[in-house]
Amino acid sequence: MPSRRSAFLLAFSLISLPSAFAQTPAYKDPSLSAEKRIDNLLSLMTLDEKIDCLSTKTGVPRLGVPNFGSSEGIHGVVQRKSDYTHTPIPTTQFPQPPGLGESWDPALVQQAAHVEGYEARYITQTPKYERQILQLWGPQSDLARDPRWGRSEEVYGEDPFLNGTMAVAFIHGLQGDDPKYWLSAALLKHFLANSNEDHRTKSNSVFDDRLFWEYYSLPFRMGFQQGGATGVMASYNAWNGTPMAINPVLKSILRDKWGVEILSSDGGAVKLLVTDHKRFPDQKAAVIACLHAGINQFLDTYKDETRAAVKEGSVTEAEIDSLLRPKFRVTLRLGLLDPPEMVPYSTIKETANTPAPWDSDHDKAISLKMALESITLLKNANQTLPLDKNAIKSIAVIGPLADSVHWDWYGGEPPYKITPLEAIKSIVPASVKVTYAEDETGQKAFDAAKSSDVAIVVIGNDPTCGPDMGKDWHDTVDGGGTLACTVPSDGREGRDRESLTLAQEQLVKQSFAANPKTIVILVSSFPFAINWSEDHAPAILHITHTSQDEGTALAKVLFGDFNPGGHLTTTWPKSIDQLPPMMDYNIRDGRTYLYSKADPLYPFGFGLSYSTFTFANLKTSAPTLASDGTVTISVDVTNTSSRPGDEVVQLYVKHPKSKITRPQKELKGFQRITLQPNETKTIRIPLKASTLAFYDTKSLTLKVEPEPLTLEIGDSSKDIKLTTSLTVK
Repeated sequence: MPSRRSAFLLAFSLISLPSAFAQTPAYKDPSLSAEKRIDNLLSLMTLDEKIDCLSTKTGVPRLGVPNFGSSEGIHGVVQRKSDYTHTPIPTTQFPQPPGLGESWDPALVQQAAHVEGYEARYITQTPKYERQILQLWGPQSDLARDPRWGRSEEVYGEDPFLNGTMAVAFIHGLQGDDPKYWLSAALLKHFLANSNEDHRTKSNSVFDDRLFWEYYSLPFRMGFQQGGATGVMASYNAWNGTPMAINPVLKSILRDKWGVEILSSDGGAVKLLVTDHKRFPDQKAAVIACLHAGINQFLDTYKDETRAAVKEGSVTEAEIDSLLRPKFRVTLRLGLLDPPEMVPYSTIKETANTPAPWDSDHDKAISLKMALESITLLKNANQTLPLDKNAIKSIAVIGPLADSVHWDWYGGEPPYKITPLEAIKSIVPASVKVTYAEDETGQKAFDAAKSSDVAIVVIGNDPTCGPDMGKDWHDTVDGGGTLACTVPSDGREGRDRESLTLAQEQLVKQSFAANPKTIVILVSSFPFAINWSEDHAPAILHITHTSQDEGTALAKVLFGDFNPGGHLTTTWPKSIDQLPPMMDYNIRDGRTYLYSKADPLYPFGFGLSYSTFTFANLKTSAPTLASDGTVTISVDVTNTSSRPGDEVVQLYVKHPKSKITRPQKELKGFQRITLQPNETKTIRIPLKASTLAFYDTKSLTLKVEPEPLTLEIGDSSKDIKLTTSLTVK
């Protein structure tokens, strides 16, 4: 007979058999459809687990469901700190989105975003970092309709087609090119018409349905329909009286028409429905309204309110299930419930003898190329640039931004950063004397410029409006919840700019008085009315903040190792007087290059090169364009200089006989190309009839109008080289 101990062990093993040989739960079975897997997962979750997953934490620890988490990511993964227990993680930091846009190179923007997605996956899957950040909050798909907007530093530009094209490229980079799995998930911000900061927590953006479809929503629609993104964050403001967090378009258009799956509130937005918009008596009522509107990701207090709502019957568990279902589709697309051998991105993690991605030659090379292509040459009288490093004996490097690389509110911690001063010193021969003067005190700037062959003045804005941005969130009478910037022309989240005048331009005047060979480098998040510099300084370069390779890129351009080819993505006014009132969201009243009649300082699309180019042989592949068709526009571009260079070929469309109000012209295609000296290339740009559609307020649909078109080819919205005609039938 077996002993009592043997009998006990036999009985225990028999009891354990079902769990030891249990089948894989259906939600972890990759052979099943996504919906069957999610059905099974929801059936196993408790109500509290479901409510928890309505936050940014989407994991179910009891069931082994990983959290995909989130991180800011409009120009690099942001891990300055995850919380008070985590240390910062360095990540590759690219130029601010206006700088990405000024490259006019969607393929390069896609590569930069892929670096970001890869680094997010690496951090998530490397255990020592202890964080999950596979949903990246970007791209920022809003439009810079007014240069006073404090957050225009976060968007690509003022044109919907350009912004949409860049958003699509960024999304493709973040999400990867695998046909089944995503590298990371994109969450677009902020829907919709979120382009004022002062009083943003209760402001109302007023414009008609045509502007909704043709302007404000277009970059988002392109991001969802062409880019494949399925996440979005609702903005704080209202549109035509209804706050976006509860606006019916979240369901009727974003979810039902564009397939958006994650509808996120912004931080504190639910509370603002009570305190600022005054739409609801308390937080619970606001939470219920958001749930009914389709919000399934809360960045606000909501859990106790949701439990109470379910208990009283104002929200059902079935409704919560329907809100969670699309979030778990994202979990599946990220491969988090599938065997690692099936997921091509599962091996991205720290390994022995392999550098972290941000320390790799690959990521550094893309960072430098992005910085180089973002630089825009605004003026170059008498071929002042490039400088001959072997002919110069002394250089004055002047200005408060000459020996710094600034971060912004949505920038991370770079693995390194090179300032303009450091890069200039490293690129010139040791025999060249480099004198640095931070400012004009004690006539340091004047004396440095006077005693040097050339003066390089590096000026611009402070993207955080000072060192205490994180502590400056206090309500003010005239603002959107932050203290006023010390410098009126600075702006940031929560605070619009009060001026377009750059106070630091005084430093240019002082340097120029001492040395007419004064070169201006404007490092800025926004347009500035630098009229004096344009009139007097022989050369002006522009770059945006936050690139870890800022200095290296600028030095290479200054001394001719790289030929600048960036172009502006916003209209730069001569003065604030050229702008309509800030809260006028009807852009037809004279806003952006689409409708403005004012003569700007620099037009949309403007940018110079050290090379010269000619355009010839503008042709269309057919004389007519079907309402559902595509034609190809071709043009020959020749580099007529002795230096290799980049040109940005821009296609604009005019509607001279349209029966409805249309923009003066509209960007409908572009291509950045590199040409060797005397080289000619035939550039082909597709023009889809669908991009010409207007919103018909009678049929409530987008329609392509039969009409004659004027096609313009140029290298800015003002500098048109060739025109031809095309008929839409």
